[in-house]
Amino acid sequence: METPFADGRLQDLVVITGVSGAGKSTAMAAFEDAGYFCVDNLPPAMLQSLVELFAHDGSAVERAAVVSDARGGDLFEALRAVLEHLGRLGLRHRVLFLDCDDRELLIRFKETRRRHPLAPSSRVEQGIESERALVEPLREYADVVIDSTGLKAHMLRRKIADEFLRGLPAARLTVTFASFGFKHGPAPRDADLVFDVRFLPNPHYDSALRPLTGRDPRVVAYIDRDGGLAEFYARLDPLLDFLVPRYVAEGKSHLTVGIGCTGGRHRSVAIAEHLAGRYRERDDVLVEVAHRDLERGY
Repeated sequence: METPFADGRLQDLVVITGVSGAGKSTAMAAFEDAGYFCVDNLPPAMLQSLVELFAHDGSAVERAAVVSDARGGDLFEALRAVLEHLGRLGLRHRVLFLDCDDRELLIRFKETRRRHPLAPSSRVEQGIESERALVEPLREYADVVIDSTGLKAHMLRRKIADEFLRGLPAARLTVTFASFGFKHGPAPRDADLVFDVRFLPNPHYDSALRPLTGRDPRVVAYIDRDGGLAEFYARLDPLLDFLVPRYVAEGKSHLTVGIGCTGGRHRSVAIAEHLAGRYRERDDVLVEVAHRDLERGY
């Protein structure tokens, strides 16, 4: 008996296919950031079963994206049959075909030092040729064909967003304000921006303030005793206001701003908390705070 997909929870299914090295992983990340349930390297024979699971009354999956490519073996006939069957069942589905120039594919495989999935023990060129013969017939089933030749990852993500994700709630940028102390090690490895605030007055040298943290108003007042903190904010806040929308436009999903002082207990904590409080008032970003060295003592 055919499942009434049109009445189920699943409202949109995107099938991503194409040649290896053309950007399917980047495409998957773009859909995942947009709230799609994503499955990689799904054999075509399993696609229908997965969709039936998603369409079940108890499923909470409304949008899904799956990568099905030549790694799954005999691709064309199996995937074509599944796509035609889904169409008969009334499920809204779209196919994204990713392509790339053979010369650039070869360069990408050499740069990453990965073997081609269709030529694990032979030349990459042979794998590219064999795979293209397998996937080329699927091009006629594609709703959108994107040639990723010359495109950086963020450019491909933007193109996919323009073609597939318009009208969906935009995935918000997650901004993490991370305080740390230089004496306990360098800035967090994942920091995109790092600000050294050791030029500000250090509460550590006030015995009454030393046990406190940058969350305490008395510590904040000490740091700003000569107006330097307010003057710093007058420059830092507009800089971040300028940068954040541009990171969003480049397709970035997570931005980490490192704030470092000597011990990671007073100045960096105060500034990270200030920035987090300021950005929590915005509805275009999600805010996280991490204090790496807050509990290391004084």
